[in-house]
Amino acid sequence: MTVTEIRSMMFPNRIKAPLEKGAIMKQKSFAIGFLVFIFTCTACKTESDSSVEIASADPCDRVCLEGFVDLYLEALVEHDSSKLPLTQNARYTENGQALRMNDGMWQVATAVGDKKLYFADPVSGQVGFRGIVEENGHKQIIITRIKVENRKVSEIEAIVCREGAALHNPEGLNDHPIFTEALAADDRPSREELVQIANSYFEGLEQNRGDITPFDPQCTRMENGTITANNPGSDFMNSHLTCGEQFNINGFAAVVSRVRERRFPIVDEERGLVYATLFFDHAGLPEVVLPDGSVREIKGFGDAPFCFMIGELFKIKNKVITRVEAVLFEVPYGMPSGWVAVH
Repeated sequence: MTVTEIRSMMFPNRIKAPLEKGAIMKQKSFAIGFLVFIFTCTACKTESDSSVEIASADPCDRVCLEGFVDLYLEALVEHDSSKLPLTQNARYTENGQALRMNDGMWQVATAVGDKKLYFADPVSGQVGFRGIVEENGHKQIIITRIKVENRKVSEIEAIVCREGAALHNPEGLNDHPIFTEALAADDRPSREELVQIANSYFEGLEQNRGDITPFDPQCTRMENGTITANNPGSDFMNSHLTCGEQFNINGFAAVVSRVRERRFPIVDEERGLVYATLFFDHAGLPEVVLPDGSVREIKGFGDAPFCFMIGELFKIKNKVITRVEAVLFEVPYGMPSGWVAVH
């Protein structure tokens, strides 16, 4: 199959124009890379004449979905979304803002770091990525959700934590092996159970209760590359305590007035991972009444309205939360995500 034939299959509505030698070589390189990706997708089909069904109705498996992440990252640093097979109405948001493809980070991304974490959901056809993307040399932490339909990208939702944000520490990211470990055969909760366990984390925060969220005794949390739970020796906001120990502090999350727009788009059943996107609203109230009737005064942090936009990944093992990784940054109070209808 020629380069022209491959591109005409991917982009049937594109006007064909004479190409210079350099452009032809560039197309050849891209076409070869795309074919390698297609043939490594175990769910891809071939006909008797060995032709590839690029727009197959079959779902992608894990390898296939992760391949789309790699295509996205390559296209991002080349500032060219046309390198991605996109649906006609493909949507892109960056930090809750609806942007055109090739806008925002697409214009300034210069490199991708080597700390890459993938999480895939073949059932919903969605895949996530947490890592580092440099913007003009500045290391930014991103967590991105990509939806694939019939071998084409229909949605990209990027959450980007840039320099200057709280806890921003790209050098602290690590690819903890627990996120790639498959659960044991006798430890496979249903999708609904996994989501319920992840959601109990937000219920515990919102209700200021430590008795409704199941935690592993050594649960660790990392936010923007900084360990904020189970970090021995740290005196920053009780980060030396484990997740469960923090939740058991009376009024630990008093400044969080509401956990809003909770979505759980990616559930990796094989590995026990749940990816959630949401907002922590901080109403800025001067005091909060806790479940035991006591009153917690809010001074300093949290005494003015604002919220955090968050992408949060949970590792659930033995039906308890074992590790949490989040990318978050401050946004205006009440800001929407762009993916939930506002009433």
